[in-house]
Amino acid sequence: MINLETPRKFRPFVKQAHQVAEEFLRANSRKYDLAEHAYPKELDLLASLVDGMGDSGQGQGAGAAGVGRDDDEAGSKKVRNGTNLSSVLSIIEMCWADVGLLLSMPRQGLGNSAIAAVANEEQLERFKGTWASMAITEPSFGSDSAAVTTTAVKDGDAYVLNGEKIFVTAGERSDSVVVWATLDKDLGRAAIKSFLVPKSLPGIRVERLEHKLGIRSSDTAVIVLEDCRVPAENLLGNAEIDTKQGFAGAMATFDNTRPLVAGMAVGCARAALEDTRRLLEEAGVVIDYDRPVQSQSYAAATFIAMEADWEAALLLTLEAAWLADNRKPNSMEASMAKAKAGRVGNEITLRCVELVGTLGYSEHELVEKWSRDSKILDIFEGTQQIQQLIVARRLLDLTSSQLR
Repeated sequence: MINLETPRKFRPFVKQAHQVAEEFLRANSRKYDLAEHAYPKELDLLASLVDGMGDSGQGQGAGAAGVGRDDDEAGSKKVRNGTNLSSVLSIIEMCWADVGLLLSMPRQGLGNSAIAAVANEEQLERFKGTWASMAITEPSFGSDSAAVTTTAVKDGDAYVLNGEKIFVTAGERSDSVVVWATLDKDLGRAAIKSFLVPKSLPGIRVERLEHKLGIRSSDTAVIVLEDCRVPAENLLGNAEIDTKQGFAGAMATFDNTRPLVAGMAVGCARAALEDTRRLLEEAGVVIDYDRPVQSQSYAAATFIAMEADWEAALLLTLEAAWLADNRKPNSMEASMAKAKAGRVGNEITLRCVELVGTLGYSEHELVEKWSRDSKILDIFEGTQQIQQLIVARRLLDLTSSQLR
């Protein structure tokens, strides 16, 4: 049976993650929001701490690189609280501090979670220690990942990649990129594979960095591949094109990464709620959980409703991660968590700006920053509308061609 309380074995780790987030990330949040594209050097020490925690076992799979599905337990009926849940819990704490800085942490990129999700054992060992960003989106499409036009042509013991990727998080700072490319456009979705492309290879370059509304401490890049020769063994997972499986192999990555993004939204929204409550109480607003909301002030009633929405997003996020840890299908739940958390995270942070008035619109508080940072969490890894479409397909048992 699923129990969505924080597992006892994770509680010391979550407490430690919160302390680190407060002392390292929250303390530097405004500094790097104002200094867009400046590299947060403080993160080097933090990344070393996370690496050390992971190597010693204390980290319990902290960060994006911790996700995965353990085949050793595939046949076990024992309930497991594993690396997916611990990764989500640590990300919630980190994004309570700063989403952009979390996305800037070395070796904790979404590309790392993609490696953990689909790479084979040999690749997991070979790519251990890399900092990988994720490159899916192209100028011709956003959420429709099946529309990939970047090509990968087999040439001897390598694949030659050509194409352009946009909105690549940590695209300049990372040392490698997980690139989605098609082996054969005529075979459609089934031919889309992901490749680990070291940025030291000839033929891959960062074209430019984007200026953004939020997560300004994280670099977002345009990456161009021109006749980039990638070793064949860097194709993640199975190289065979299975038309029966279709796009499921590549999309399995999202089953692990979408709960992480939902966790980012949950953490950011929690930060806004906590500061808003403090500011409201300082202004004399009483939030009374023992009284009907209709008998309380607008601010108090609104705050209570936001807390309820936040709780729903949190529980959906934990459920999606728990299912992954226990090797149960979680595609629908991952999309539900991403859709709910992405939407309410953005709504909560914007409403918090409204509730605290001028303090919410100035740089005296971080509430305005969280409202800007939260918007991307409703967009990347698939927009809310795409998640709703995926959930509808699962509920109605329809294919992507039957329900568009």
